Amino acid sequence: MRRLDERPVPVVLVGAVAIAFSGILFRVSHVSPSTGAFYRCVWALPPLWLLARREDRRYGSRPRRVRMLAWLAGAFFSVDLILWHNAVEQVGAGLATVLGNTQVVLVGLLAWALLGERPHRSSFAAIPVVALGVVLISGVFERGAYGSNPRFGAVYGVLTGIAYSGFLLTLRQGSRDLRRFAGPLYDATLAAAIGCAAIGAVVGDLDLTPSWSATGWLILLALSSQVAGWLLIASSLPRLPAVMTSILLTLQPVCSVLFAAAILDESPSGLQLGGAACILVGLLTATVGQRAPPLAEPELAG
Repeated sequence: MRRLDERPVPVVLVGAVAIAFSGILFRVSHVSPSTGAFYRCVWALPPLWLLARREDRRYGSRPRRVRMLAWLAGAFFSVDLILWHNAVEQVGAGLATVLGNTQVVLVGLLAWALLGERPHRSSFAAIPVVALGVVLISGVFERGAYGSNPRFGAVYGVLTGIAYSGFLLTLRQGSRDLRRFAGPLYDATLAAAIGCAAIGAVVGDLDLTPSWSATGWLILLALSSQVAGWLLIASSLPRLPAVMTSILLTLQPVCSVLFAAAILDESPSGLQLGGAACILVGLLTATVGQRAPPLAEPELAG
């Protein structure tokens, strides 16, 4: 049987299902966006630290450049989490997750500009389709669209996609050593915890003493999504092209919409569901013609 690290596609898919519950767990915790983002990272740190220490003992310390990239990824992730939690509050967990995944189009363009990974022309064709989906989810063409403020939710969701793109690209560049992935994820999570605390302090919505019930949900969120889900995803990021990773992660918004409807009784309007479908079609369109490169050799730690 092939090892998991030699089968990056199914590993990413399992990780995508794991993180599909993130918005749902945040909503049932009933905490502020900054509080949810901060404790999602904080409660994930102990198990990630143990795994990172194990990697360091086995392979030696990581180069400074790699650690700096992981910290930069964490900065992007803190912004991503805060924006996304605000989107969840405004338009629901399912639609907010779909909006955040507009990064599939954005990450292809950024990978081309920054990493030289030229996207297929279908990536450009997907832009108007995704844009239409965002407009439909925002509820501008109807009254009574789902969400407390779907227009703000759409704005937060697109901004989430931009920050999410920066996180994925940077974490991918900082995870080139295929033998280890817990270390970069630990550094990124620690940086994100600090960033979320700083943002929460400035915004004024950080609660350092959530209820016991909320704490339980946040621990579950940290262990299921930030630890298990992202360890699976981070282990496969350097083994796949940026756009392929992004399209595989679209399983997350599909599952999130279904799970949010079943668990939270979220009921987006027909136009909003149509918008979500547009975005998913656009994400699929953006990856037409993409091919996976051969597996790279592991980079040795300095």
